Amino acid sequence: MTPLQAATRETFWTIGPVGKAAFYWLAVVAILVFLYGVYARFAAYARGSEDPRDRLSDLPGRVIGATKTVLANENQFDGDLYTGVMHTFVLWGFLVLLVATTILGIDIDLYRPLTGESFWVGDFYLAYQFAVDAFGLLFVVGVGMAAYRRYRQREGRLWGKHTSFEDDAFVWTLFLLGVGGFVVEGVSMVGQPGRATETVSFVGMALATGLESSGLTAAGAEAIYGVLWWSHSLLAFAFVAWIPYAKPFHMISSFANVVARDEKAGARLPNVPADLDHTNAESLDDFTWKELMDGDACTKCGRCTDACPADTVGRNLDPRNVILDLKSYRESVSDDPVAGSGGGGGPAATDGGTVPIVADEGGVIDAESMESCMSCMACMDACPVDIEHLTSFTKMNRQLVDEGAVDSNLQDVFQDVMQKGNTFGDSQATRGDWADDLDGVEVPDARETEVEYLWYVGDYPSFDDRNKKVARALARLFDEADVSFGILFDDEKTDGNDIRRIGEEFLYLELAGHHVETFADCEFENIVCTDPHSYNTIKNEYPEVDFAEFADDPMMPFEREEPWNADGAVDVFHWTQVVEELVEAGRLGLSGDELDYTVTYHDPCHLGRYNDEYEAPRELIRATGADLHEMPRSRDDSFCCGGGGGGLWTEHEEEVKPSEERLREAVEDTDAGASIEKFVVACPMCTTMFEDGRKTGDFEDQIEIVDVAELLIEAVEVGS
Repeated sequence: MTPLQAATRETFWTIGPVGKAAFYWLAVVAILVFLYGVYARFAAYARGSEDPRDRLSDLPGRVIGATKTVLANENQFDGDLYTGVMHTFVLWGFLVLLVATTILGIDIDLYRPLTGESFWVGDFYLAYQFAVDAFGLLFVVGVGMAAYRRYRQREGRLWGKHTSFEDDAFVWTLFLLGVGGFVVEGVSMVGQPGRATETVSFVGMALATGLESSGLTAAGAEAIYGVLWWSHSLLAFAFVAWIPYAKPFHMISSFANVVARDEKAGARLPNVPADLDHTNAESLDDFTWKELMDGDACTKCGRCTDACPADTVGRNLDPRNVILDLKSYRESVSDDPVAGSGGGGGPAATDGGTVPIVADEGGVIDAESMESCMSCMACMDACPVDIEHLTSFTKMNRQLVDEGAVDSNLQDVFQDVMQKGNTFGDSQATRGDWADDLDGVEVPDARETEVEYLWYVGDYPSFDDRNKKVARALARLFDEADVSFGILFDDEKTDGNDIRRIGEEFLYLELAGHHVETFADCEFENIVCTDPHSYNTIKNEYPEVDFAEFADDPMMPFEREEPWNADGAVDVFHWTQVVEELVEAGRLGLSGDELDYTVTYHDPCHLGRYNDEYEAPRELIRATGADLHEMPRSRDDSFCCGGGGGGLWTEHEEEVKPSEERLREAVEDTDAGASIEKFVVACPMCTTMFEDGRKTGDFEDQIEIVDVAELLIEAVEVGS
């Protein structure tokens, strides 16, 4: 047998029978402590309320999908190459070392006793040693990168009110485990001359060479090996036992969170029962098991806070702190033996858990934080572990509405919608008056005429003077392309998207019921919406309402009991998606060189992040001949205008308005810089917010706000 064929090493070198027995005993204790901690964590989630979503359907498929997502580190790479590389090194290094340890355990404790032989020899052993050294090195480098990012400056997104000793302990424990393993290997190679040719263990070989150069002899290595080996082993056991009780548990809870994710979270809020119980956040009992698990899945990375436009402009909202404050409060009042070990920084409860979850003063969460949220979903998009911030935020908004503790401006909006059917408080009889100034273009009544597209116009294009121009431009585009369309006139009310996200669930249900009953009385093939907010709620949320639950409710006298459009027979579009097809078909007669403006485009949250539509508006802009330049924050990284989640109707103390910050980005940070002539939008709320920001931010002489529809109709006019 050649030396290579016989290659192996003694696993318990210098460790006697008593030491081996102690090792196995400690291993069993560490594993039992670990298993109990994991059980206690998941048992605590089970005490949460039932989640309205079926988050465990097709569990094998969910697990496979989550495994691919986690192993590929795709969420970590999103917008942050450094973190992606760092986390890939740490994750894969940790997994390979874990698998390697498991393989060695199988060989020693199962294969050898059963067969009398070892498979941990020869080529397999050499390949094993090379893999362990290679991935162990990546692991140490990755942890080093994490430490460098954390400690190069004591500020930034990794530092906040919930930063605690457990964060330092986690990083340094991993680092000591990685480095300690190599030190043990290097000393072992010095003390075992037979391993002198084991060049595949290249890190251990380099350390051994360095130790020998420093004067370490074989006898000296043998003398200190036991101390180093036990130090490394005890640290490893302590880490395994510690995992469920502190930050390392995110290695498990984050994976579980990805498994249980709702692909449409945020775009569709959870349904509520007919009696509207457990829709609020009166106590921790009102939170679902998934919402409780969100807190444990949080790694404190701060990506959500970095992405949050409310935090950026100085509002009182830090999405990470909201999630971790809830977790910290839960741990402070829980009788769970694993709770209370690692949150840090959150509000402590000394009264048995009677602190209000959300309140102006003295609550776990400040009411102002929830009022600051724009429902833009930037936090959810940025989160690498699929925490569903908006679901919990809306629950707390519902609590504020239930208590009547909302901004007076929002109370006025609710009253206008209840009494008039629109957020302007104008007479519904004037809802279609915007169409009176359309020379030669007839806007049919979809209640009386069969049409291909039922056009849901929306509040702002119907009542706001600036946005009426957008509605007229779109009507002319439809007419120019010979599209069969019609509107609902005074039977159209507010869609309810933002009303729901502010927390007025009851009013949203009334609006949804009114509209689906109105739709049932019309003959049409598809629905097209001007506003991405309307598009989102009609497409994603109206089909979710179970009207049968409300059949006996005198306040909800719905005549229908079947869900609307549950089978997706009616397609719901944003107008840019419809017109893009018309342009491609040549029905607007554009040649692509009609306009020569230099422009940038702002992705509306409800069209982009909510519904993943980024290309249709851009294709339409390009079809006019305009020179499109992207802002640094674009597509799924787009920066909210500030109008969502009720922001259109409220005033906030902020360093700069979100709309002003966005316009500054357009004229200062975009490649074309000051050459940008037009700031193009595809949302009436965005138009309103940016027209305001243009005035208050002193951008009136620098840039013009135009809707894609206005740009298109200008191109059509030039072409004709």
